[in-house]
Amino acid sequence: MQSAEPFIEFDISRLEAFLRKAIAGLKGTMTLERVGGGQSNPTFFVSFENRRMVLRKKPGGEVLPSAHAVDREYRILNALAATDVPVPRTVLFHAENDIVGTPFYLMERLEGRIFPECQLPGMPPDERRAIYLSMAHTMAQLHKVDWASIGLSDYGRPGNYFQRQINRWSKQWAMSKTRENPDIDRLLSWLQDNIPEGDEVTICHGDFRLGNLMFHPVEPKVIAVLDWELSTLGHPLADAAFNACTWRTLPSEYGGIRGLDLSALGIPGEAEYLDQYYSAAGRQTRLEPFHFALAFLRWAVIFEGIAARARSGIAIADNASEVGLLGLAMARRGLEALDAGIPGVL
Repeated sequence: MQSAEPFIEFDISRLEAFLRKAIAGLKGTMTLERVGGGQSNPTFFVSFENRRMVLRKKPGGEVLPSAHAVDREYRILNALAATDVPVPRTVLFHAENDIVGTPFYLMERLEGRIFPECQLPGMPPDERRAIYLSMAHTMAQLHKVDWASIGLSDYGRPGNYFQRQINRWSKQWAMSKTRENPDIDRLLSWLQDNIPEGDEVTICHGDFRLGNLMFHPVEPKVIAVLDWELSTLGHPLADAAFNACTWRTLPSEYGGIRGLDLSALGIPGEAEYLDQYYSAAGRQTRLEPFHFALAFLRWAVIFEGIAARARSGIAIADNASEVGLLGLAMARRGLEALDAGIPGVL
């Protein structure tokens, strides 16, 4: 076996022996390469002479109880394989800790492009526009899936989603809190008192953003939605608001596009982008300040969690401590959303 880096936190030979037994017909020497970036589940390229796969594992060490759920990722990828939502094909799931130290799953490796920067540097304006519109249409496809018909009736608790999200992120904040962030506390209090009437149930990705999509190698078309660890049954506007936070954050705030000349770049403005999503999804109801406030609360708590992991020494990315500081900025953006008036005007 070969590794593309000097340190892997598990026994590579044990993994190779397991895979050769579990997957028939593997040929050649196994190579293992860590996929850099991100604050999520550790991810590796696993390659043989005749097969290229991706391994996703739960992080080692202490993690929040509901976080890094690779079993849920594996389940929803399997379920969505029969729908119009583009996802990689799964290979296997291993629930024990004996092979790589934590549960993990394998999926087929696709050939395509992932764009970590929302500005899409180096591209012509028309391609940037097409990429963003493909993202909007893919999100709409997901929210139109008949979740019950693909075996996901128990994938979450249908109904009362916003109350449950407020409760969840309040608990996550309490468990990961290593410093004071009064703006998070203010957001939680406001959200609790301002839950919108009405409810809907769709599959929610939970982290639907450009960096979690794979595009065709040469075409501006989504070929895979990745990173499903936060997915559940929930309200589609929670996904849409989280996705639209990009327009409301600066480039220094985890790569937002606020303040950029979007027209020159070819990137649709927030209002046009959301209109594309609403139309493709057949939606009548629209985003409100509540949805953005909840989205930024989630961002803030996620980044505070990264900061906590950095302090405990189990963060995934090298810049986790720096990224953790964004918990302060995102909470401020959440409060700003409450005074922003009608969404979709940026």
